[in-house]
Parts: sequence; C-alpha cells; structure tokens
Amino acid sequence: MTASAKRQPSRLLYGLRLSGLIGLFFLYVPPHLLSKWVLGKSAWPPRFLRHAGLIAGVRPRLEGSPLEANTLVVANHTSWLDILILGGWAGSAFVSKAELEHTSLLGWIADQNRTLYIDRAARRDSLVQVRRIAEALQHQQPLTVFPEGTTGSGRHLLKFRSTLLEAVAPAPSNVKVRPVAVDYGANADVVGWHSGEPGLANFKRVLGHRGAMPVVVRLLDPLAPSDDRKHLAEAAYRSIAAALSSLAARDSL
Repeated sequence: MTASAKRQPSRLLYGLRLSGLIGLFFLYVPPHLLSKWVLGKSAWPPRFLRHAGLIAGVRPRLEGSPLEANTLVVANHTSWLDILILGGWAGSAFVSKAELEHTSLLGWIADQNRTLYIDRAARRDSLVQVRRIAEALQHQQPLTVFPEGTTGSGRHLLKFRSTLLEAVAPAPSNVKVRPVAVDYGANADVVGWHSGEPGLANFKRVLGHRGAMPVVVRLLDPLAPSDDRKHLAEAAYRSIAAALSSLAARDSL
C-alpha cells in the first residue's frame, strides 16, 4: 500500500467537499432545468460533473486526441470518480447497471447525462441491449462502457466482458471504438472500490483525501474494426493495461 493510502482521511476535508457538492447541485439544477425547458437541451450536466470532480479533489490531465461523436469508449473502472472525469472532461455518456435507474437522486442525475441502463442479468434481452447501444452511438455524445462490469482496486484489471461490444462487432462505418485508460497512479489505493467495501466508506475516504489528486486520462488510438467481439475486448484490455502506470503487474488474459 502506498504512503498516500496509509494517511488517514481528513474529516474536515470530507465535510467541506461534501458541502461543496451539495451546494453545486442546488446551484446548477435551476439553470439546467431552465435550459431544457427553453432550448430542449442543456450543456449543464458535463459542467456539473467537471466541477464536482474538482471539488472532490481530482485534477485530470488528458492525453491523446479528443473523443469524437459516434465513439464507443471502452474504459477501465476503478472508482465512481471515473464518471466525473470521463463525463466532465471527456464529455461522455455512460452505459450503467439497471439498478442505478431506480436510485432516486443518483438515478435522476445519471438521466441528465443520457445514461443508458442495461440489465446484465437479463441475458434473453441481450439483442435488445445491443440494439439500444447501437442507437445511442448515433448521438453526438460519446458513450462509455466499463467491460470489467464493476469497480476494482486499480492495481489489477479484471477480465473484460465482451457482451456489450456486440454492438460494434462489426462497428457501423461512422463509429469508432476507443480504449481509454483512467490512471490514478499512486492514488489507486485511495480511490479503488473493491472487496465488498461499503460505498459510504469509500466515499468518505475519497472526499477526505488530503491534497489534490492528479489523474492521467489516456485517450488511446481507435481499435481496428473487427466482427469478433471477444477480439475487440482482448485488444482493448491489452491497450489499456499497457497504458496504466498503477498496475502492480501486467495482467494476462
């Protein structure tokens, strides 16, 4: 464990950051709703995610070409901070577990950023889910999937599930598939959410982290087109694994 992870979280910082997030929510909701009512759309959700990330202490630096419309992003998943970073700095929407849709406040916030909900347990509906992802990729906003299926330690990559990549195997001519590595470096031990840790405990540790937290977001080259979803998953895995400085060892498939 790194020295950063051994330091006890600050209760004061946790309280200040939590207050800041609550204040940000109430500050941004009125102009967001007004914009949707008047214009039928709103640019406030990515602003909210970006500024929430800053309040939480992350300081991302993006490397690589910006994400374009009609892009399926395949990313590693270490923390709930991934949502703030990829949504606020890279402008992405997300594919999420169906349970989030029924979580009152978090579900409503996710809805505002065009979250697509997928029930991974409903295997009989997999073709419907694939079609919904394909339809979402025709929108201007990039769409991120987390093929690990859950958050991890940041020190190892879980095996990538290929099911959701069926929508891009092969990809429509206007769609790109891009791996993205969210690298917390030495802070992976601070933000990693795994091993059955209660969500509240992780939330308090992350918000109580002392000092700013640099994060490198590597927007990697698009994958070569393929009609084999398992091949795409393996290629994305290897590309992301090679780009993460936080890995304790280079995992193998």
